[in-house]
Amino acid sequence: MASDGVTVAEAQENSTDPQTNGTKQEVQSGENETLSKRQRKKLLKQQQWEEQRDLRKQKRKERKQQRKLERQTQAEDGTEFAFRKRLRREAEPSPLRLVVDCSFDSLMLLKDVKKLHKQIQRCYAENRRAAHPVQFYITSHGGQLKQNMDEINKGWVNWKDVHIKPEHFHEVLSKDDLVYLTSDSPNVLEELDENKAYVIGGLVDHNHHKGISFERAKELGIAHAQLPLSSFVKMNSRKVLAVNHVFEILLAYLEKRDWKEAFFTVLPQRKGAVPVGQEDKQEQGNDEDEEDSDRDSDTCEPVTEKSEDAKDQLNEQQQLASQDVEQKEITS
Repeated sequence: MASDGVTVAEAQENSTDPQTNGTKQEVQSGENETLSKRQRKKLLKQQQWEEQRDLRKQKRKERKQQRKLERQTQAEDGTEFAFRKRLRREAEPSPLRLVVDCSFDSLMLLKDVKKLHKQIQRCYAENRRAAHPVQFYITSHGGQLKQNMDEINKGWVNWKDVHIKPEHFHEVLSKDDLVYLTSDSPNVLEELDENKAYVIGGLVDHNHHKGISFERAKELGIAHAQLPLSSFVKMNSRKVLAVNHVFEILLAYLEKRDWKEAFFTVLPQRKGAVPVGQEDKQEQGNDEDEEDSDRDSDTCEPVTEKSEDAKDQLNEQQQLASQDVEQKEITS
């Protein structure tokens, strides 16, 4: 017998559970099997976990009831949550079309395709809650992007108020209506024409393919323009914006009819954006390269009761899986 080993009888006699007022725990094993102190501790921990299952269930139920009461209180007080719902019902759709061109799929690594997926999710969520939602198009939908969406977010097939097409954008919409938005264009967009369809390049490449969307627009013979960013904003990082930033800026402009307000409503703080003419007041910013939205890791919609319960259950499943592995180590 190992120096730190004990018999089953000793484990049964000496083991107690401090959370159950010192009740002795029984260790299920053969009479002649010996357990190390570490193995005994693992078994006791597993027994405690099983015994507290009902307690955890009760706590989840209490948290669920508490969230329900909080929502009722918010509704009675007329807080922001209720106000947001009223805003959505009173939305006035815009005839303007916004297109995310996803034809660059083969130029991206999988990790960048996943970022694009998150940015598109953000666009969809923002458009659904916008004061003036646009006609949203996702074109050239296929390849890695579609595969990732099928694996991560199968609910995309049920998205509302969005046109998801496998064809290229110039095959879906008239070329005369198209305006490709690219920071390399010499043309500056002064006003939005709501009869037009503005195309945003769905590419996350960290500047590896500079100017590719501009070249595509010229090859297709369609109009192109850049947002009037330089006229209103001074940034300490590249002026290339993520797909969802461009999308949200255009939504904000439709509501505010002011480019400056639209830019400063949307641009993330890490961009170090300050109004033109106030550069001296600019604080030292972060010079990191462009990535997806700084809010991409957050959920796009308010946290729901169902999502909270799912988190609780996921935590419990993960702990059970961990204990299964420990149990296998013990019996092996």
